[in-house]
Amino acid sequence: MALSRIWSAFIIVAILVAAIKCFFFGQSDIFNWMVVGKSGDEGNPLKVDGVIETCWTAVNICLKLVGIMALFMGFMSIAEKAGGIRMLSKIIGPFFSKLFPEVPKGHPATGHMVMNFSANLLGLDNAATPFGLKAMESLQELNPNKDTASNAQIMFLCLHASGLTLIPVSIIAVRASLNSANPTEIFIPCMIATFVATVAAMLIVSFKQRINILQPVILSWILGLSAVIAAMVLYLTSLSSTGLQSFSGILSNGILLLIFLLIVLGGLYKNVNIFDAFIEGAKGGFDTAVRIIPYLVGMLVAISLLRTSGTFDLVINGMKSVCAFLGADTRFIDGIPTALIKPLSGGGARGMMIDTMTVHGPDSFAGRLSSILQGSSDTTFYVIAVYFGAVNIKNTRYAVGAMLLADLVGVCTAIGLCYLFFG
Repeated sequence: MALSRIWSAFIIVAILVAAIKCFFFGQSDIFNWMVVGKSGDEGNPLKVDGVIETCWTAVNICLKLVGIMALFMGFMSIAEKAGGIRMLSKIIGPFFSKLFPEVPKGHPATGHMVMNFSANLLGLDNAATPFGLKAMESLQELNPNKDTASNAQIMFLCLHASGLTLIPVSIIAVRASLNSANPTEIFIPCMIATFVATVAAMLIVSFKQRINILQPVILSWILGLSAVIAAMVLYLTSLSSTGLQSFSGILSNGILLLIFLLIVLGGLYKNVNIFDAFIEGAKGGFDTAVRIIPYLVGMLVAISLLRTSGTFDLVINGMKSVCAFLGADTRFIDGIPTALIKPLSGGGARGMMIDTMTVHGPDSFAGRLSSILQGSSDTTFYVIAVYFGAVNIKNTRYAVGAMLLADLVGVCTAIGLCYLFFG
């Protein structure tokens, strides 16, 4: 019901704002923009897709996802038949058994979640989605109420949506392309912000589910991960911009290819019919990609209406007015559009980040803040629509509220870090 109400509110608010602009302020083209879109102009260089174009975009996303889903879920099928997922579940089991008490020890869902988190950590978005959808399907098998989100599914999605990423390569690349004097300077703030958001998500859901975070196993894993990230930060800060991007490419893509190699070798060792297993898993990937189309169309259309109606602009201008009235520093407001759009649309947030850096400069306070905000969380509503839609969950319970609260923690942390690092 929460998601239903939010989705309805998006559409109602967008159409009401557009109607007021049309009938009271003479913006006669706004309804046309909302349906068929508009091209960029001097005042707003961003091209905005209307409802029709957004529907095509949603289907194109799913069509592109078909091949990726088929590839990764095919390899996942080989790994399952070879026992690799079960072995991974046993390794991470002591930690996950405390954080996901409803998931039996050694269950394949644990291995699927680990693969998803690892792909996110390495910035492998194409791999993270198939692994995540497979994890949701595995958790759905344990769910006694098939149309209501389980505790384990909520914990998994909240941790996933916090977007813990080791190196924000795409953001660094954009900053470099816009002639930033130091494209990698946002690396440490991005990592800290996304790590804080992930811990916040874990704490929020744990409090709701009455999970004791102070258990030695959980604390040791969190402290251990913190130590690894700190060591990685110390090493990566010694690299140049070119060296950092090169290292990231070797690390992320090299590990992905290593996983493929280990899966095939494991399958051969266990005498698995590798190609048949791959085809079996790939068919499931195709079915999953097609099944999420209605959910993705619905969510992206609502987001498109909000953008083209100018609702986001009203919110930003209102925030500026309030801050100015209170005498507070308003520099951070120019970077906030990225934070507002990020939970709704990854592509939209990326476009807003680029627009902010183009208008204000990549090394301006707003440009740096938009970069940190872009790297501090994931696309919450996209995640909700795709992942819950893939397993036909209707009642998301408190998942939306918990994910948005974790996003808020990440946004506040990003703003604080921007002031701390860049004044």
